Parts: sequence; C-alpha cells; structure tokens
Amino acid sequence: MNRTLKLAAGSIAVGCIVLLLKYVAYLVTGSVALYSDALESTLNVATAIAAFTAVRISAAPADANHPYGHHKVEYLSAIVEGVLIVVAALLIFYAAYEGFSRAKPLDAPLLGLLINAGASAVNAVWCVILGRYGRKWRSPALLADAQHLWTDVVTSGGVLVGVALVWFTGYLLLDPLVAALVAINILWTGWRLMRESVGGLMDEALPEPTLAKVRNIISSHAGGALEAHDLRTRHAGRATFIDFHLVVPGSMTVSESHDLCDRIEAALKAEIDDAMISIHVEPEEKAKHPGGVPIV
Repeated sequence: MNRTLKLAAGSIAVGCIVLLLKYVAYLVTGSVALYSDALESTLNVATAIAAFTAVRISAAPADANHPYGHHKVEYLSAIVEGVLIVVAALLIFYAAYEGFSRAKPLDAPLLGLLINAGASAVNAVWCVILGRYGRKWRSPALLADAQHLWTDVVTSGGVLVGVALVWFTGYLLLDPLVAALVAINILWTGWRLMRESVGGLMDEALPEPTLAKVRNIISSHAGGALEAHDLRTRHAGRATFIDFHLVVPGSMTVSESHDLCDRIEAALKAEIDDAMISIHVEPEEKAKHPGGVPIV
C-alpha cells in the first residue's frame, strides 16, 4: 500500500470515529444542530471511501486501454465529494426546518458540547495532515477529502456556537438558525470543489509560476538546440504532462539529439514530481523564429 493510499485509508478510520462521537453528542442533547453535524459526518465517511477507491485506481500502472495512466479518476472522486457536500447541505437545511417547526430545550448541553468539540479537534488535526500531504504529493482526492473535512470543522464550529447560545440564552430557534447558516457555507465549498475538479478534467494548463519554471528549465538545459516551441502542459492527478517541439541543427546526429532530450527530461523530472515528458525533435527548417529562441 503506497503512502497516499495509507492516508486515504486513515481518513475512513478517522471518519468513523468522528461520526460515532458526533452521534453520541446528538443522543445526549437532542439538538437538531448536532444531529445535522452528525449527518454531515456520515457523508464524510462516504467521501473518504470514494477517495480511497480513487487513489487506489489512480495508482495502477498504464495499460493497453489507458496508455496515459489512471490519474484522472481522482478528479472524478473530487466531483463526487463535491456533490455529496451539496447533499449534506440540503439535508442540514431540512433538519434546520424541522428544528424551526418543533423547537425544544436541550438535554445535557455541556456534555454534548464537549463530545462534539473533541470530535471536531480530531477532524481538524486530520484535515491539516491531509492538506499538507495532498499538496506535497499533488493528489486531488486527498485535497478534496481535506476540503471536505474542513467544511465539517467549520460546520462543527458553527454548531457549537449555536448550541452554546441556546444553552446560555434559552432562545431555542438559534439551534436550527446556526445550522442553516453553516449549510450555506457548505454549499459554496461544494461548488468551488467541483469547479476545480472540472478544470482538471478539462486539461487546464499549469499555473503561470510553474509554467515559467518549466520554460526556464528547458532554456537552461537545451544547449545545442536552436529553439523550442509549442510548449503544452496539463495536470492529471499527481502527474504533470509536458510536451514541446525541439529544433536542432541539421548536422546533429540522432544520438546527439537523443542525449540532448534526455538531459532536458532529467532536469525537468528533478524539479517537477511525476513529470511525463514528450519531446518532438525537428530539423532547423522547422524553426518558427529565425535565429532561434530558447523557449516559447
């Protein structure tokens, strides 16, 4: 089991623990807001399972039917998680509506708050871990899972405030009101997550700072070539695809041009993790800029 898969599996275990704690908090208090929080955590477990499945599939090597690998399955997982976040928000809205219709005093609010706070602390720590390694390993599934957990932390924070205010003020309608407000924030998060995942599926180019880095690496290690042009880049999960045309002098042998390409590839892979590079070598009459330019 690789490192990303281990973290995805850990999310399932953490999700189950947090779900249990939050459901106990709801049983102790009878709070509709705590019930909504537990409901959202149920979806956390479902999305953790989706992330685990996506990471496992994406780690499979390329095959005859998928010659470029299975990296994009992580984007599909992220879209599923975004949809589930929206579903969670809608279910919370419904629970809030029920709370407005049948408001009732809370049972043992202090104990419920402490249990829910403990569950939120577990989520917050795991969210930081997933986010850190998701960015480091460029895993959309782990980042989506971290984003989902962060919405759960925000939800729990709002719920804790709402339940505490109900306890101190006796104003029962604050319980469902805070839950409804947090659901609005969850809807925004779900939309943003799906938008980012669709960008990955549509083969968006690398961010400009990374693109500038790629250009600089090619320019610095393309000694002997006349120019490089038609640079194209895209992300697919953890993989970064880079391809361009390299114009070389007509006097350069095939072996020499091959060694030049190897040198450029090695430099790119040293700076960019999981880089998949394709270089098309062309003769000097194919140059687009007479006199040559390093990279365009």
